[in-house]
Amino acid sequence: MGLKRMYRKGPVGALLDEYERAAAELIAVIDSVDDNEFELVRDTRTADEHCRSIQTIMSHVVHSGYGYANVIRKACAMQGEESIFSVLSRPDSKARLIRMLAYTAETLADKFDLTDEQMMEIKMVNPWGQVYDLEMRLEHAIVHILRHRRQIERFLRREPRTFP
Repeated sequence: MGLKRMYRKGPVGALLDEYERAAAELIAVIDSVDDNEFELVRDTRTADEHCRSIQTIMSHVVHSGYGYANVIRKACAMQGEESIFSVLSRPDSKARLIRMLAYTAETLADKFDLTDEQMMEIKMVNPWGQVYDLEMRLEHAIVHILRHRRQIERFLRREPRTFP
């Protein structure tokens, strides 16, 4: 699978561990589909281009994960990296998700000793204007993966919506 189970210390470590657990669950779902199912357009009616197929969802999840890590990096005066790409294949989606998690772990590597209070002092503004602290940002990242894993599972339980 590519993700080794660890138990890091502190609140930041716990959140990173859970982020990786959520990603491992998503990878297990991705492993259950073949390449054709991965690329198949499942919802032609949605206005959200990120939610048409498993492939587009995975591109969105990976890109968002880099965005979350970069927002944290900016709040902590760290250098970020660009992540403008699309996931092209099922194996590529797994590799890119694992790399995004490693990038997030690098981002948080020196933050495992932070207390809850110190985590709340690290503030960042979302693109939609809401202010998050470090804990809220990481919790959002975890739930983002969980929501999209659920969406993919629902896609797999029904026929594609291929309406004109």
